[in-house]
Parts: sequence; C-alpha cells; structure tokens
Amino acid sequence: MRGSRKALLILLGVAVALFPSPAYAMHISESILPGPWAGLWFAVSLPFVLWGLRDIQQRSREKPYTKALVGLVGAAVFIVSCMPIPVPWLGTCSHPCGTGLAAILIGPWATVVVASIALLLQALFLAHGGLSTLGANICSMGVAGAFIGYGVFLVARRVGASFFVAAFLAGLLSDWGTYATTSFELASALCGDNSPWQMFLTILVAFAPTQIPLGVAEGAVGAMACLFIHSRRPELLGNLMEGKRA
Repeated sequence: MRGSRKALLILLGVAVALFPSPAYAMHISESILPGPWAGLWFAVSLPFVLWGLRDIQQRSREKPYTKALVGLVGAAVFIVSCMPIPVPWLGTCSHPCGTGLAAILIGPWATVVVASIALLLQALFLAHGGLSTLGANICSMGVAGAFIGYGVFLVARRVGASFFVAAFLAGLLSDWGTYATTSFELASALCGDNSPWQMFLTILVAFAPTQIPLGVAEGAVGAMACLFIHSRRPELLGNLMEGKRA
C-alpha cells in the first residue's frame, strides 16, 4: 500500500510538471453548472462512491493485495485522464479516461472511487474540472465510464467475443459513454428555453472530431494492456476471462 501511495505522488508530480498551464479546462469546469444541477449530480454520485468504498473494504479482507492494486489502477487513471486534446470551439478538452480498463481490472464500484480521487486531485492541483462540478464529473467519468465498460466487456464475452475484442469494445464505449453523459449534463443544465435534445446533439457533435479517434485509441490500448496483464498475472482478471461476473 505504501508503494502505491508513493507511485501516485510521483505520478502527480509528473503530471503537474507536464501540464502546468493548460490552455483549456478539462472535465466540467468550476461554476459552469447552476447550483441546483451541481447539487443534483453530487446526490447521484455519492451512493456510488460510498458503495465503492465498502466494496474495496470487503474485498481487501479476502484478498490483501486489493488496496495496492486499486492504488496502482487509480494512479494510471489519474495520468491517463491528464492528457488533454483541446477542443477550441467548446473552450474545453477531450481526453482519454481509462475507466473502462480500470473496471475490467478492479470492478466498476472500485473504479468509481479511483475516478473520484483522480478528479478531486485534478481539480485541486491542475485546475481540471472544479469542486462544485465534481459530482457531475464523477457521474460521467466514474459512474458511466466504469459501468458501461464493465457491462460491455461481460456481454461481449458471453456472446462469444474474444478477450481482445471484448476489452477493445469496453474501452471504446466507456470513453464515448463518458462524453455522452457529459454532453447530457451540460445540455440539461444550460439549455435555458432551448431544446435540451438539440443542445445535447450540438455538444456531442462538437466533441466528435476529437473523441471518436480518442475512443478508438483508448479501446486499442486497453485491449493490449489486458492481454499483457493476462499473460503475466492472469489471476488479476479472474472469472472475467470467461465472461462471468467477478
């Protein structure tokens, strides 16, 4: 556990050094969402975070290495989601998320926790996202990203997809699902008298030129990472190799 904390601090330092002055904010920035909407997304995300903490505690009693693995995966999610690609017409950035791969390795509930920690650190130290919008960012990257990736992986395996294809689809759809959720959050809160559906499509289309290739790349990298882990430490993947619920 001490080693995973040290690794996280080192990776945080690297990220601060690499991205000292971002040209565009990542995630949903501070004060973008009106107070009631920000509060709503906090209320939605909180049960997932609390259950994720409970899940980690229970699994740690059975497998002592769980916390160390969660810490390492959390460090990876933090770094991966710190790689911005500017979207000038939105004044924000696209970026990979890493939550699809994380959900395959540590499960969706624990992934919500590590995504929450990564988002909090990014808001505090890198000006990516905000504290008032933390709940909304957790819902999109943590909750939607984790559960979409995990569900897609299990379904793909059960219908006979290869491990590589299942992991690729998990990474791809987890990434796209994160940005679809972010678009929905923004459209719901900022549409005013306009049609929320129209604004949702507008935001989604604005993200598409960067997020479509990013999703493909994240799916490919996640699939290769899963194959590598399976070749070295197959026990970390457990029943997921057979498409069964972990």
